[in-house]
Amino acid sequence: MDGRDLVRSMSVVGSGRAARGLRTVRAAWRRRRIDAAGLPRRGPERARVPGQVQGVEPGPGGGLIRFGRSELRIVVATNGAVFWGWDGAGPRPSYALAGSGPEPDARAVLEPDKEGGWRVVAERVTVVVSRHGAVEVCTPGGVTLRRELPPRWWEPVGGGAARWMQRSEVPADARFFGLGGRASGPRLRDGGYRLWNTDPGRAFGPGDDPLYLTMPVQLVVADAGTHLVFHDTTWDGTVVLREGEEGAGSGHDRAGSCEVRMDGGPLRCWVVVGTPARVLLTWAALTGAPAVPPAWALGHHHAGRGTGGEEGVRRVVADHQERGLPLDAVHLGAGHQDGHRVFTVDQERFPKLPVLAEELRRDGVRLVSVVDPAVRVEPGGAVYQSGAAVGAFVRDGQGRTVEGAGWAGDSVFPDFTSARVREWWGGLYEELLGQGFAGFWHDANEPTSFSAFGEPTLPRSARHALEGRGGDHREAHNVYALCMARAAYEGLRELAPRERPFLFSRSGWAGLQRYGGTWSGDVATGWPGLRASLSLVLGLGLCGVPYSGPDVGGTGGGPSPELYLRWLQLGAYLPLLRTHAGCGEPWEFGAEVLEHARVALLERRRLLPYFVTLAHVARRTGAPCVRPLWWGAPEDRALRDCEDTFLLGDGLLVAPVLDPGAGRRAVRLPRGRWYDTVTEEVHQGPAQVLLDAPLARIPVLARAGAVIPVRGADGGLELEVWAPARGRTGGGLVVRDAGDGWEEPEVERYVARRQGGRVVVTRDREDGVAEPPYPVRVRGLG
Repeated sequence: MDGRDLVRSMSVVGSGRAARGLRTVRAAWRRRRIDAAGLPRRGPERARVPGQVQGVEPGPGGGLIRFGRSELRIVVATNGAVFWGWDGAGPRPSYALAGSGPEPDARAVLEPDKEGGWRVVAERVTVVVSRHGAVEVCTPGGVTLRRELPPRWWEPVGGGAARWMQRSEVPADARFFGLGGRASGPRLRDGGYRLWNTDPGRAFGPGDDPLYLTMPVQLVVADAGTHLVFHDTTWDGTVVLREGEEGAGSGHDRAGSCEVRMDGGPLRCWVVVGTPARVLLTWAALTGAPAVPPAWALGHHHAGRGTGGEEGVRRVVADHQERGLPLDAVHLGAGHQDGHRVFTVDQERFPKLPVLAEELRRDGVRLVSVVDPAVRVEPGGAVYQSGAAVGAFVRDGQGRTVEGAGWAGDSVFPDFTSARVREWWGGLYEELLGQGFAGFWHDANEPTSFSAFGEPTLPRSARHALEGRGGDHREAHNVYALCMARAAYEGLRELAPRERPFLFSRSGWAGLQRYGGTWSGDVATGWPGLRASLSLVLGLGLCGVPYSGPDVGGTGGGPSPELYLRWLQLGAYLPLLRTHAGCGEPWEFGAEVLEHARVALLERRRLLPYFVTLAHVARRTGAPCVRPLWWGAPEDRALRDCEDTFLLGDGLLVAPVLDPGAGRRAVRLPRGRWYDTVTEEVHQGPAQVLLDAPLARIPVLARAGAVIPVRGADGGLELEVWAPARGRTGGGLVVRDAGDGWEEPEVERYVARRQGGRVVVTRDREDGVAEPPYPVRVRGLG
């Protein structure tokens, strides 16, 4: 038990929650004892560097370069991605990669380079390896995007996992993004970022790091080009970033730098170069296409604790309906469970839950259940008994089941790194499906004890299957939630094969998008928390997770009416829109806030066809729904530094109000013609403009020529077309989704052309052009 554990535990005891606090203290001491006995002692270490090149062995897509003390495998894939692994490490096994991985590019050639080095030349990238082990990633024209210095390992003299360090250099003008969910982003400033999924134990703000979902994925944007780098190891580590500095024309630039230090695991990585769109397309090909949620999951969610029982749920739905507030899903927290036991329902408060679920479904409202991984130690409990029968729970090095402190009391935790355990866990969702739940919210799955208190759960020495390889929690911790999401997703595919699973997870790792999305967790109520919410969504999108969003209003205190409304106005344009009973209901903030909240929620309902289209586009291309302003013009440095505005797809630009008392705000515009979607006033970019931002709305602009699918007054689909500039054309996509199921919907392409004083919209088909089958509303001609 370290000092932080002790302080947190004692604060819990002193808060009046003594029983839970004492369980937390006991669990922390148990972890300490288990780790003292189970973790190898780190004694003297031996430092190692690669040495000099000794020889090469060409192979498909690259080859093997042998050094005096290591060997480097380099492979360029057919999609342009570059893999390299030191000490001969290959791409597999990997929790991040989907399928069997890309094929090597047979056209890539390993050939000698100057001064005893070697290089791999491919169509989209050149990789140069020096005779001492430095690796440069260059454009086909020879411009260096990234230079990896020779790595260094520290190996225990007595054997065991080696820790390693890799230093890199990037251009002086480069900007860093990514690393999973970071509250300080989306642009990552100078400093250290830990790679260890962590419940901070309290409501967090921009200064807190790490958080629930970390990934060793960086997206680096510079004048020379964009590249993504992924260090594929799940161990605890730290990334230290430092932006470069240009010499103001003197030629004396200071390169940006990145230092990655990992406590173990293979030193291997993937690098993808190209435009942002091409990079994310290739990343999705490597790690899996994002899951498309059912259409209802792109609407308005409301979360409650479930303590009000069936009548409380009915009251929440009725309150929204009476006030004209659209509502698509109600989330029930642990309060709806029988004594916080996972996969149970409190029959006293919810005696006829399937009947209630069916009533709500007829009104267009679904139920979503919280699920956390802690299973109460209860010899008579069905989940505990069935899990014990299949040996599902994590054990220590002596073969004893590890117990921790969970919401339901003393708990054990499934080992989701075992295929057999995942199959068992996935089957348990049948109980909740039978109760009428349509979706699932994974919580406290870093894993943590008592998510509100931030206690770690499993000792680092706890044993895991790791797909049959065997290992301990140091390697399994960061992928624990990812494997839990996989178990649920695969189980739901079996249990309800005609419905797309809907699940989102507080924690995860690279590849989480294959199974669902995420939400921000306990972001602090306050204006800094509002800003952090946007940072998290943007950063996760650039790591390949397009479906995410915060709890509107934050956690840990009642927001002011202005803050609540501004948060809701932002949330209306994010993929996951979830309000929370803990922050208050819109009508509790007064008539003015209620009216403006209704406008925001109705606009979200109107844009639902656009969100459905963006979700399908994300599945096909990997492009996030919420994109930074520089998405289409990464060479524009002013856009690279803009963090308070975003693009929603290609068609809309959203400028949320992130500061109190603001009635106007400055908005940076990318190149092109932009229309205010309320006033239809025209603005020409690139420029910075000052726009009105009354309490009633936030500035939202449409790109000239955009064709946006919206919901009409009769509930049918319409095309909202923003007039192209004279002599220009525009367009957009429409994906008509049945709402659920696995049928592959057609991608419809529309083109808008200016002809005199008219705008003509046509649909592009393989057999020519056709009239749109939907009503068309042209805006911006005035």
